[in-house]
Amino acid sequence: MAIDGLDDDTIRAVLTGVRRIALVGASANPDRAAHEIQGFLQDFGYDVTPVNPGLAGQILQGRRVAARLDEAVPLEMVDVFRASAHVPPVVDDAIRLGAKVIWMQLGVVHAAAAARARAAGIVVVMNRCPAIETSRLDIRQLT
Repeated sequence: MAIDGLDDDTIRAVLTGVRRIALVGASANPDRAAHEIQGFLQDFGYDVTPVNPGLAGQILQGRRVAARLDEAVPLEMVDVFRASAHVPPVVDDAIRLGAKVIWMQLGVVHAAAAARARAAGIVVVMNRCPAIETSRLDIRQLT
């Protein structure tokens, strides 16, 4: 079983049920996974708002970068490209802003923050990549 305890049906429901994603830890560097995944998510059909205070106001892949998660509302999913130690404040903001899903990318795991989010009714995905999961589950582009 995956570290987040989620089954394939739940992952499929997340990936087909959300449309608006805030990507925390966005990168302008095309060699970084955050940059690649932002492009993938947009091409797949999601409405992505990149979030990075160091790049705020810039345009990444056709989208204006928000300085804070508050500027990315309304949002459904928060995709976290930050080190695990930096996850708790992102989760706190996601809870406050009414996110439905928090998705922590490969290598990103924070059990205590995940427990807080789950207690608030949020689905928490950890240590997974949406590009890998859409391929593995054979999910087609959104319509």
